[in-house]
Amino acid sequence: MATQPLAQALNEKRSELMFGELEAVALRLFEEHGFNAVTVQAIASEAKISVRTFYRYFPAKEDVLQVRINRRAEALQVALSATSLDDPPLHALRVALIEVVADDDLERLRRWTAVIAATPSVLRGVVGGLSLKVNQVLAEFFGARLGLSSDALVPTVLAAASSSVIQLANTQWFLGGGDLVTMISDSLAVLEQGIGTDLRSG
Repeated sequence: MATQPLAQALNEKRSELMFGELEAVALRLFEEHGFNAVTVQAIASEAKISVRTFYRYFPAKEDVLQVRINRRAEALQVALSATSLDDPPLHALRVALIEVVADDDLERLRRWTAVIAATPSVLRGVVGGLSLKVNQVLAEFFGARLGLSSDALVPTVLAAASSSVIQLANTQWFLGGGDLVTMISDSLAVLEQGIGTDLRSG
Protein backbone atom coordinates (compact mmCIF):
# COMPACT_ATOMS: atom_id res chain seq x y z
CA MET A 1 0.00 0.00 0.00
CA ALA A 2 2.79 2.43 0.92
CA THR A 3 4.72 1.77 -2.29
CA GLN A 4 1.92 2.87 -4.63
CA PRO A 5 2.02 6.58 -3.72
CA LEU A 6 5.82 6.49 -4.02
CA ALA A 7 5.68 4.80 -7.42
CA GLN A 8 3.07 7.29 -8.55
CA ALA A 9 5.20 10.19 -7.35
CA LEU A 10 8.23 8.83 -9.21
CA ASN A 11 6.22 8.42 -12.40
CA GLU A 12 4.90 11.96 -12.09
CA LYS A 13 8.44 13.25 -11.54
CA ARG A 14 9.69 11.40 -14.61
CA SER A 15 6.82 12.80 -16.65
CA GLU A 16 7.56 16.31 -15.42
CA LEU A 17 11.21 15.96 -16.35
CA MET A 18 10.32 14.62 -19.79
CA PHE A 19 7.88 17.49 -20.40
CA GLY A 20 10.63 19.94 -19.46
CA GLU A 21 13.26 18.24 -21.61
CA LEU A 22 11.02 18.05 -24.66
CA GLU A 23 9.98 21.67 -24.20
CA ALA A 24 13.62 22.80 -24.02
CA VAL A 25 14.64 20.81 -27.11
CA ALA A 26 11.61 21.89 -29.14
CA LEU A 27 11.95 25.58 -28.26
CA ARG A 28 15.61 25.56 -29.26
CA LEU A 29 14.79 23.97 -32.60
CA PHE A 30 11.82 26.29 -33.16
CA GLU A 31 13.99 29.33 -32.56
CA GLU A 32 16.87 28.09 -34.71
CA HIS A 33 14.87 26.82 -37.70
CA GLY A 34 11.41 28.36 -37.39
CA PHE A 35 8.34 26.70 -35.88
CA ASN A 36 6.81 25.59 -39.17
CA ALA A 37 10.06 24.01 -40.41
CA VAL A 38 10.54 21.78 -37.36
CA THR A 39 8.87 18.37 -37.43
CA VAL A 40 7.94 16.08 -34.58
CA GLN A 41 10.48 13.64 -35.98
CA ALA A 42 13.20 16.29 -35.64
CA ILE A 43 12.24 17.02 -32.03
CA ALA A 44 12.14 13.33 -31.16
CA SER A 45 15.47 12.69 -32.85
CA GLU A 46 17.14 15.60 -31.05
CA ALA A 47 15.69 14.45 -27.72
CA LYS A 48 16.77 10.85 -28.48
CA ILE A 49 13.29 9.42 -28.11
CA SER A 50 10.84 7.81 -30.51
CA VAL A 51 8.07 9.74 -32.22
CA ARG A 52 5.62 7.51 -30.36
CA THR A 53 7.11 8.64 -27.06
CA PHE A 54 6.75 12.29 -28.09
CA TYR A 55 3.07 11.75 -28.81
CA ARG A 56 2.68 10.15 -25.40
CA TYR A 57 3.37 13.59 -23.94
CA PHE A 58 2.09 15.96 -26.61
CA PRO A 59 -0.77 15.48 -29.09
CA ALA A 60 1.02 17.83 -31.52
CA LYS A 61 4.07 20.07 -31.64
CA GLU A 62 1.82 23.11 -31.03
CA ASP A 63 1.06 21.73 -27.58
CA VAL A 64 4.70 22.19 -26.57
CA LEU A 65 3.97 25.91 -26.42
CA GLN A 66 1.23 25.31 -23.86
CA VAL A 67 3.58 23.74 -21.29
CA ARG A 68 4.73 27.12 -20.02
CA ILE A 69 1.17 28.35 -19.68
CA ASN A 70 0.18 25.29 -17.66
CA ARG A 71 3.27 25.59 -15.48
CA ARG A 72 2.72 29.30 -14.88
CA ALA A 73 -0.96 28.79 -14.03
CA GLU A 74 -0.17 26.02 -11.55
CA ALA A 75 2.69 27.93 -9.91
CA LEU A 76 0.60 31.09 -9.66
CA GLN A 77 -2.28 29.21 -8.09
CA VAL A 78 0.02 27.78 -5.42
CA ALA A 79 1.67 31.14 -4.74
CA LEU A 80 -1.66 32.97 -4.52
CA SER A 81 -3.02 30.43 -2.05
CA ALA A 82 -0.06 31.16 0.23
CA THR A 83 -0.56 34.95 0.32
CA SER A 84 -1.84 36.69 3.42
CA LEU A 85 -5.58 37.27 3.68
CA ASP A 86 -4.71 40.64 5.22
CA ASP A 87 -3.21 41.86 1.93
CA PRO A 88 -5.46 43.64 -0.58
CA PRO A 89 -6.07 41.36 -3.58
CA LEU A 90 -3.92 43.25 -6.08
CA HIS A 91 -1.04 43.51 -3.64
CA ALA A 92 -1.31 39.78 -2.91
CA LEU A 93 -1.15 39.11 -6.64
CA ARG A 94 1.99 41.21 -6.95
CA VAL A 95 3.65 39.32 -4.08
CA ALA A 96 2.70 35.95 -5.57
CA LEU A 97 3.78 36.79 -9.10
CA ILE A 98 7.14 38.14 -7.98
CA GLU A 99 7.77 34.76 -6.34
CA VAL A 100 6.69 32.84 -9.44
CA VAL A 101 8.74 34.90 -11.89
CA ALA A 102 11.81 34.86 -9.65
CA ASP A 103 11.78 31.05 -9.87
CA ASP A 104 11.23 30.96 -13.63
CA ASP A 105 13.75 29.97 -16.30
CA LEU A 106 14.03 33.36 -18.01
CA GLU A 107 16.12 32.09 -20.91
CA ARG A 108 13.42 29.56 -21.73
CA LEU A 109 10.78 32.28 -21.35
CA ARG A 110 12.72 34.50 -23.77
CA ARG A 111 12.98 31.66 -26.28
CA TRP A 112 9.27 30.81 -25.91
CA THR A 113 8.34 34.45 -26.49
CA ALA A 114 10.64 34.68 -29.51
CA VAL A 115 9.06 31.62 -31.12
CA ILE A 116 5.53 32.92 -30.60
CA ALA A 117 6.42 36.41 -31.83
CA ALA A 118 7.89 34.90 -35.00
CA THR A 119 4.95 32.54 -35.63
CA PRO A 120 1.58 34.28 -36.07
CA SER A 121 -0.08 30.93 -36.79
CA VAL A 122 0.35 29.81 -33.17
CA LEU A 123 -0.42 33.15 -31.54
CA ARG A 124 -4.16 32.58 -31.28
CA GLY A 125 -3.70 29.24 -29.54
CA VAL A 126 -1.27 30.73 -27.05
CA VAL A 127 -3.55 33.67 -26.29
CA GLY A 128 -6.44 31.25 -25.90
CA GLY A 129 -4.41 29.13 -23.49
CA LEU A 130 -3.53 32.16 -21.41
CA SER A 131 -7.15 33.26 -21.27
CA LEU A 132 -8.45 29.84 -20.32
CA LYS A 133 -5.85 28.99 -17.69
CA VAL A 134 -4.01 31.97 -16.23
CA ASN A 135 -7.00 34.32 -16.40
CA GLN A 136 -9.14 31.65 -14.78
CA VAL A 137 -6.69 31.31 -11.90
CA LEU A 138 -6.70 35.09 -11.45
CA ALA A 139 -10.49 35.38 -11.64
CA GLU A 140 -10.94 32.58 -9.09
CA PHE A 141 -8.46 34.27 -6.76
CA PHE A 142 -10.09 37.69 -7.02
CA GLY A 143 -13.55 36.16 -6.65
CA ALA A 144 -12.55 34.25 -3.51
CA ARG A 145 -10.92 37.32 -1.96
CA LEU A 146 -13.90 39.55 -2.74
CA GLY A 147 -16.61 37.06 -1.86
CA LEU A 148 -17.86 36.98 -5.43
CA SER A 149 -18.31 34.36 -8.10
CA SER A 150 -15.22 34.00 -10.29
CA ASP A 151 -17.34 34.83 -13.34
CA ALA A 152 -18.77 38.01 -11.82
CA LEU A 153 -17.87 41.30 -13.46
CA VAL A 154 -15.31 42.60 -10.94
CA PRO A 155 -13.15 39.43 -10.71
CA THR A 156 -13.16 38.93 -14.48
CA VAL A 157 -12.26 42.57 -15.16
CA LEU A 158 -9.49 42.47 -12.54
CA ALA A 159 -8.15 39.24 -14.03
CA ALA A 160 -8.17 40.68 -17.55
CA ALA A 161 -6.54 43.94 -16.42
CA SER A 162 -3.86 42.15 -14.40
CA SER A 163 -3.13 39.74 -17.23
CA SER A 164 -2.77 42.62 -19.70
CA VAL A 165 -0.38 44.49 -17.39
CA ILE A 166 1.71 41.35 -16.88
CA GLN A 167 1.85 40.73 -20.63
CA LEU A 168 2.89 44.31 -21.25
CA ALA A 169 5.75 43.98 -18.77
CA ASN A 170 6.81 40.71 -20.41
CA THR A 171 6.79 42.34 -23.84
CA GLN A 172 8.84 45.31 -22.65
CA TRP A 173 11.34 42.94 -21.06
CA PHE A 174 11.58 40.82 -24.19
CA LEU A 175 12.14 43.82 -26.44
CA GLY A 176 14.32 45.95 -24.19
CA GLY A 177 15.82 43.69 -21.56
CA GLY A 178 16.11 44.58 -17.90
CA ASP A 179 14.94 42.89 -14.73
CA LEU A 180 11.66 41.12 -15.43
CA VAL A 181 10.76 40.70 -11.76
CA THR A 182 11.13 44.43 -11.14
CA MET A 183 9.27 45.33 -14.32
CA ILE A 184 6.30 43.14 -13.43
CA SER A 185 6.29 44.37 -9.83
CA ASP A 186 6.38 48.02 -10.89
CA SER A 187 3.69 47.50 -13.53
CA LEU A 188 1.34 45.77 -11.10
CA ALA A 189 2.05 48.50 -8.54
CA VAL A 190 0.71 51.06 -11.02
CA LEU A 191 -2.47 49.01 -11.43
CA GLU A 192 -2.76 48.56 -7.68
CA GLN A 193 -2.37 52.28 -6.99
CA GLY A 194 -4.77 53.21 -9.75
CA ILE A 195 -7.57 50.91 -8.62
CA GLY A 196 -7.00 51.26 -4.90
CA THR A 197 -7.70 48.82 -2.10
CA ASP A 198 -11.41 49.28 -1.45
CA LEU A 199 -12.25 46.25 -3.62
CA ARG A 200 -12.02 44.13 -0.49
CA SER A 201 -15.49 45.32 0.37
CA GLY A 202 -16.73 43.79 -2.91
